[in-house]
Amino acid sequence: MTPIKLFDLSGSVAIITGGNGGIGRSIAIGLAEAGASIAIFGRNEEKNQKILSELKKIRNSSMALQVDIAKRSELEPAVKRVEKELGNITILVNNAGIINLSGGILNETEENWDAVIETQLNAVFLLSKLVAKSMAQHNRGKIINIGSMYSFFGSARVPSYSTAKGAVIQLTKSMAVELALYNVQVNAIVPGWFETDMTAPIKTNQALYDEIMLRTPAGRWGQPKELAGTAVFLASKASDFVTGETIRVDGGYAIR
Repeated sequence: MTPIKLFDLSGSVAIITGGNGGIGRSIAIGLAEAGASIAIFGRNEEKNQKILSELKKIRNSSMALQVDIAKRSELEPAVKRVEKELGNITILVNNAGIINLSGGILNETEENWDAVIETQLNAVFLLSKLVAKSMAQHNRGKIINIGSMYSFFGSARVPSYSTAKGAVIQLTKSMAVELALYNVQVNAIVPGWFETDMTAPIKTNQALYDEIMLRTPAGRWGQPKELAGTAVFLASKASDFVTGETIRVDGGYAIR
């Protein structure tokens, strides 16, 4: 009998939104190294081509599409192109996001609120719905949503972001219940404080930076590559009986 390779993603096709930098890039590389064919959705074509060249060195069956997930009309054509060129989508990582450092609801504009909710929440719902239809038909699939520490903690600085990330966890649970009968597992990864372009401004706020460091038992910020293993686990056979879960990768930040 051939042993089951629990973390082998050979034959899988994965879409990673916002996969051209930071956390998304590291997850894309991790899934590719585990054997998956990769499709990146990203707005910045220069960054898309850079990650694509990296992916091609690992696995030739990769592609990068210039897609703005906040533009609903772009989603279905992009999904269909991936299916046509790479095959049935078996993994979706909803990673792309933006943040508006408004300082609170008294300063947040309606336009900024809508932009964050559209990217961080609505696009997760819409892309998941598109991809889940095919997954359900083929009785196989993994959806991985990326949350945040602000999925659990309130923030006066970024109310739209924390609202969206909180809702993503509830959406994860709801999709998990619905899609379980189709052998589709839906889970979330919640990163702690990782060194990315999005979090770079925080390091200029000494008081906030010191607060984060004091609260993190690991005594440091995470590196994006440290999320790849969790993503591979949730995308693989090893997690076939894991659904609706939220896994924190935060150096212990949430336990204090």
